[in-house]
Amino acid sequence: MNGWTLHPSLGWIAGGLLAAVLLAAAVAGPIIHRRTDGVSDAGWSAVVRRSLMALVLALIVLTPSQVQTTTNQAVNTTDVYVAVDVTGSMAVRDAHYGSQEAISRLDAARKAVGEITAAYPDASFAAVRFGASGTLDLPLTPDGRAIDNWAANLTTEPTDLSSGSSLDAPIDPLILNLKETKDRHPGDRIVLYIISDGEQTSARNRRSFSALRAYLDDAYTLGVGSAKGGKVPVSSRTPGDRAQAKDQDWVKDPATGQPGVSKMDERQLKTMADELSGQYLPIDASHTVKDGPAVRSASRYRVQVTRSKRTRVTPFVWPLSLLLLALLVWEMTDWIRLSRRLL
Repeated sequence: MNGWTLHPSLGWIAGGLLAAVLLAAAVAGPIIHRRTDGVSDAGWSAVVRRSLMALVLALIVLTPSQVQTTTNQAVNTTDVYVAVDVTGSMAVRDAHYGSQEAISRLDAARKAVGEITAAYPDASFAAVRFGASGTLDLPLTPDGRAIDNWAANLTTEPTDLSSGSSLDAPIDPLILNLKETKDRHPGDRIVLYIISDGEQTSARNRRSFSALRAYLDDAYTLGVGSAKGGKVPVSSRTPGDRAQAKDQDWVKDPATGQPGVSKMDERQLKTMADELSGQYLPIDASHTVKDGPAVRSASRYRVQVTRSKRTRVTPFVWPLSLLLLALLVWEMTDWIRLSRRLL
């Protein structure tokens, strides 16, 4: 909506008083000249010209302005980061996903990723894989199928390259990319899912995930596996070379020489969730992502379109300034002509 208004740059009190004085001068000039006709050297053209100058100045003081109303539209979406543990222990077949069928922990993670993408139909997704180190495999994309394909092709890291499970491996790639997302899209909501068995076997102490809190609106740690645990199969460098259930194919405990047993560490996952100010969600025969609080809360994270109206007042005095300049030039020309006549 566009229109016109008076918007005195000096304010209505000072501007109004000054404009009133100028208007009074514009009216008083011709009246005084008429009553004192013949006394002044100024002619009627000069009197009218000076009254017009006073009127134009009064209008400039009142500042005619154009009013423009614009509508701004802001689109706030949701950015979902998914981090999946791919250490060798994720190959242990002690996990369940909504049934009694035993599957590998990584298979349970794949199913969880599929339900996460389904829960956020209008979101953008990014994927991080972590084992000995953390890697951003997929930058933010609105294509949920890309995340599903990424999860379907995940494999555990080769046993001969593993240096122990380090749960803080995803912190570095996450903090860099979360900060970048927050800077670029400050209005977006950011949700993080970390899927792991919670096993920390690295000799060094785990770093806290609390550094990520500043960039997150919500966070969940999903635990796959069981407290009873299971033997860890050897993971080959060749993706198609699946480990077989034989003694020589199990990862050995260096202390005993016997096949090592990996157990899900629920306490560690709960601690991580607390550091993120988020929630821990178990994944087992009776708990899945779609049945848990994560999907129920996902309805809060939909695309939101916010419209706001803004009124802008633009001073429009340049035509009056040109008119005043023309009157001043006329006044100066008339004064020079009169001065030469008197010489």
